[in-house]
Amino acid sequence: MSSSHSGHVVIVGAGAAGLMACRELGRAGKRVTLLEARERCGGRIYPLPASEFGYPAEGGPEFIHGDAIETRALLREAGLSISPIQGTRWNIREGVFSKAESSAPDAEQLFQALAELEADMSVSDFIKRHFAASQFGELRRVITRMVEGYDAADPARASTFGLRDEWVGRRLGNHGRVVGGYGALIEFLTSQCRQLDASIHLGTVIKAIETSGGRVVARCADGRAYAGDAVILAVPLPLLTEIELPPATREKAALTEQMGFGNVVKIILRFATKCWAGAGGKDLNDLSFLFTDTTIPTWWTQYPYGNPVLTGWLSGPRTQAVIHLDEAELVELGLSALAKALDVGLDHLKRGVVSARAINWGKDAFARGAYSYVTLDTRKIQSLLCSSNSDGVFFSGEALYSGRDLGTVEAALASGRQTARTLLAAGHGEAKSPLRLPGQAARDG
Repeated sequence: MSSSHSGHVVIVGAGAAGLMACRELGRAGKRVTLLEARERCGGRIYPLPASEFGYPAEGGPEFIHGDAIETRALLREAGLSISPIQGTRWNIREGVFSKAESSAPDAEQLFQALAELEADMSVSDFIKRHFAASQFGELRRVITRMVEGYDAADPARASTFGLRDEWVGRRLGNHGRVVGGYGALIEFLTSQCRQLDASIHLGTVIKAIETSGGRVVARCADGRAYAGDAVILAVPLPLLTEIELPPATREKAALTEQMGFGNVVKIILRFATKCWAGAGGKDLNDLSFLFTDTTIPTWWTQYPYGNPVLTGWLSGPRTQAVIHLDEAELVELGLSALAKALDVGLDHLKRGVVSARAINWGKDAFARGAYSYVTLDTRKIQSLLCSSNSDGVFFSGEALYSGRDLGTVEAALASGRQTARTLLAAGHGEAKSPLRLPGQAARDG
């Protein structure tokens, strides 16, 4: 690209990755235009009004997983804190309540098989090869629940190496929530970008990216166009193939269909009281997670906070069975599943509902799903997409993070920072006078 106009980058997508890239480039002295299809920043981070649930409930990601170095550093910078997950996890199977085990059954055999695996294969094939015997029935169920529920993945496509990285290499128990929600973090990042004079345009849907005369142009659905020296596409994977792209970039984007991208349905129910506290004759006052054998298999509370809210979670391939339902129907489905699990009357449960929301990310026009997971092809495609691009088009987002935390806010933040640095290293606009916010240290991170 021409170095004479080397100060302007257009970023498509104001989610965590786009905002992080924007801040990084702004600090390097770049002029940045940030284009967002929604009427808000944050992307899949979707804070709901505190008036609905008594706190800023999360319609999108809610938890911090593992070490999350970028996330925790940014929270400290923003003056935000983390609340660790507390409480007791329970199972309900066929109406029987039991406390959830802290580790998977036959965990020793599982970890040994994972450690000895030399060639990657799908999780389904791994289970068939190593744990087909009847004695491993419960282990098969746990693995499948983890892959479908935690990773929103299809076991027939998910990488076993990816599972190994997640189960063996990461501190799975180190979970928490942002006090005030991820929305507070987005507000902080957005404010930082504005202080660095980024131009942020909401309600701006991009239909095409073109290259012309050494410049890159983002064309909008309403006819507007934004030209820059480089463009960063920081949008969810499914949207990359919906945008018209230059030939070389289009070929790269087409490869993303071989990567994994799962769906999530999230149902949030606020009750007048903690109606689950005495279910099954048990003391569930400190309930954290509830794992059931109903249509909505996973529920969690806001413990130790007193909000009488339950969040239902359905993810992975099983969301296809409910993809056609609207929000009211999903709420009804969630209440029915919860009533069955708790063995209480549906009408009785409904009478206690104060507010309810259901978010089906697969039907969201600007997401087409929830988050990515590792397939057998993911890592090699990531390398291709993240390499420097001669036409000035760069890719960013949680799906392109090469670490263990794929599919998380941490992955998005880390990818946004790395994309900005890759762009700068490629010579797309080295700043003569880096801009710094008041009080910013000379070295980030």
